Amino acid sequence: MIEARRLHILRAVADHRTVTAAAAALYLTPSAVSQQLTALEQETGHRLVERGARGVRLTPAGEILLSHANAVLAQLERAEAELAAYGAGEAGTVTVAAFATGIAQVVAPAVARLSATAPGIRIRVQDAEGDASLPMVLDRQVDVAVAVEYRGAPPADDPRLTHVPLYAEPFDAVVPVSHRLADGPEVPLAELAKDSWIGPYPGNPCHDVVVLACENAGFQPRLEHLSDDFRAVVALASADVGVALVPRSALRGTDLTGVVVRPVDGVAPTRRVFAAVRRGAEGHPLIRPVLDALHAAAEDA
Repeated sequence: MIEARRLHILRAVADHRTVTAAAAALYLTPSAVSQQLTALEQETGHRLVERGARGVRLTPAGEILLSHANAVLAQLERAEAELAAYGAGEAGTVTVAAFATGIAQVVAPAVARLSATAPGIRIRVQDAEGDASLPMVLDRQVDVAVAVEYRGAPPADDPRLTHVPLYAEPFDAVVPVSHRLADGPEVPLAELAKDSWIGPYPGNPCHDVVVLACENAGFQPRLEHLSDDFRAVVALASADVGVALVPRSALRGTDLTGVVVRPVDGVAPTRRVFAAVRRGAEGHPLIRPVLDALHAAAEDA
């Protein structure tokens, strides 16, 4: 009989690609993870992982078992949801990981909505960038992620996750008031090819949006200044050290003294925001109201 706990460990190793990283995510020791993998191999009668200089990878047998593990773990999430519904679970804590502007845009309004519609649900919020929050859901560190589509992100049909689209928003160009394009109604991105740029660090989903937009305009942005805080990005633009693309919601409440904000000429770069939970958990009586409240807050934004 294969233990579900060991399937979860196998998936964590496949996600993190090293025993050490998987152990850290699962709050286990590396030796405990290795022991569980060995036990799983004994249960199945197959070698499931191969260790190399660059980490761990699944064998073909491991890949077969992983596909079944995703289905089994999703079904267990559904079982927990149905049992919680049977027990009329109307009170409990749901942990939500979201990036800063997502917290302001939809999470905080959803929390306010839930305090009136589902007062028994307590929300704990953690600030996490979109590329960090999805692994946190898969590792069961949080229940819900509010994340951004980015290159390399799990796709919408990923068997481990259920996606709930929330909203899409354009990026606007932010240039110093003295910039040569500051007086125009729109900013053609191709005209910024020789400018210095200010933007998020690589790994931040917004970094991908900025770089891809510039690539589509025919150039690689020369990112000389890096910050994941868009208030800092705007402040640097106001100091006339470069130009930037900033999500529209991140500009709300930001001091825009010294800069001009203009829409991008043509098709604007866009970030698409969604909520994600472990597949099967979307029907949980504590999680379902949270997803509904996030969706309603996105529609009202």
